[in-house]
Amino acid sequence: MTTARIAIDRTAVVAPLNRRIFGSFVEHLGRCVYDGIYEPGHPTANEDGFRLDVVELVKELGSSTIRYPGGNFVSGYRWEDGVGPKENRPVRRDLAWHSLESNQVGTDEFARWCKLTGSELMMAVNLGTRGIEAALDLLEYANHPSGTALSDQRIANGSPEPHDIKMWCLGNEMDGPWQTGYMTADDYGKLAARTAQAMKAADRNLELVVCGSSGSSMPTFGDWERTVLEHSYEHVDYISCHAYYQERKGDLGSFLASSLEMQYFIETVVATADHVGNKLRSKKKIQLSFDEWNIWYLEEHQASDEVNDEWRFAPRQLEDVYSVADAVVLGNLLMTLLKNHDRVTSASLAQLVNVIAPIMTEPGGDAWRQTTFFPFSVTSRLAKGDVLRPRIEVGTYETEVYGAAPLVDAVATADAESGTSALFLVNRSQTDSIEVTVDLASLDASSITEAVTLHDDDVYAKNTIDDRERVGLRELSGASLADGVLTVTLPPVSWSALAFA
Repeated sequence: MTTARIAIDRTAVVAPLNRRIFGSFVEHLGRCVYDGIYEPGHPTANEDGFRLDVVELVKELGSSTIRYPGGNFVSGYRWEDGVGPKENRPVRRDLAWHSLESNQVGTDEFARWCKLTGSELMMAVNLGTRGIEAALDLLEYANHPSGTALSDQRIANGSPEPHDIKMWCLGNEMDGPWQTGYMTADDYGKLAARTAQAMKAADRNLELVVCGSSGSSMPTFGDWERTVLEHSYEHVDYISCHAYYQERKGDLGSFLASSLEMQYFIETVVATADHVGNKLRSKKKIQLSFDEWNIWYLEEHQASDEVNDEWRFAPRQLEDVYSVADAVVLGNLLMTLLKNHDRVTSASLAQLVNVIAPIMTEPGGDAWRQTTFFPFSVTSRLAKGDVLRPRIEVGTYETEVYGAAPLVDAVATADAESGTSALFLVNRSQTDSIEVTVDLASLDASSITEAVTLHDDDVYAKNTIDDRERVGLRELSGASLADGVLTVTLPPVSWSALAFA
């Protein structure tokens, strides 16, 4: 049997855990909002029309921060359309996803939904078709207590308390020619800097996210970040990263190693940001907001007829049904975000419901968990305290895309206050179980309190509308802990989590 050795050093701290790493994303796209989180006629709907069965699943998922309202959608969005009496709200065309927007859910409703789920609202402003004035107006409407035209309008609209939104995204993917109002790095950097300066004049405690590249494959990747930050560095706090992964042409081996590309992405953006900071003699470090990441079979959707000449309300778009392999990769991507948590301090799984999402719904019917739900929810629940970087000794396998990839990956957390710790593991081998020996002596762990794995003999097994519980977590059998040494056998193509006391 293939073996691996892991050592956990309590002093090898990456960073204290910031729960914003477990964020998600709700965009006005497809059925994410309408027929997803919002369905007034549903048996579980509350007075605002929000499905409470979905709320409970979001709580279970453990989403901490929710980015809203886009995404590509925000670059044509007029926030004023989504406030005030619902019967007066206009229907608009959404050019991003070629659909109709009813505006029945807007800023006030979504802020209330975030309170229902216990999550923090992270707002994006439109820098595609709009700019500084609209951003300042939305900030005043959302955050000013009272006594101004727009704050009093919010109060009159039924939200007496300010929404107190701290994190704001300065547009979305402004490097992409698919984006309404896209622009060059120089033009966007100047606009972002002016917008950020104005917003912080209103509230210097805001945390602002400037747009990085839409992906590492963009021809301007790296140079975009450099140019944008040269303009905006002293006015912003984060630069965004977006990345989606999928299995291509049956190359499962490369797909299972997708986190290597994410690691490259992170290291490149960090190096570029630090270069600009050093050049400007700045005393601060720009953090990374990985505010779009997921598995997305984009090429398949591009070849479909989801977007056509019709203008429809909430069409079914991008409703990927995920496999065990997809979930294993997603769990590994989340582990990679944690391993870089000293710089990646905010992240958003894109998206939350129906659209490339861990939660699915049917109108008037049930809500259920996709395979990708499980590694995210367990990691969010078990990870506490400090993130620790393990030392891993294991063999490699060859991939077509990334070359040699380690067969096992891992990350750990330890919480001094509760005396608990957790270990997250992935086995990328398609054929072999791997016996892993883990030195936990520095954690003073005396017992295993939980041991689960996501694995199936069919790596392409899915939870479908007809078989919604086909895949779930299993007990990771055979794990033992003695004298500070854990021994565990990981099934092939699996993601696993163990908790200790």
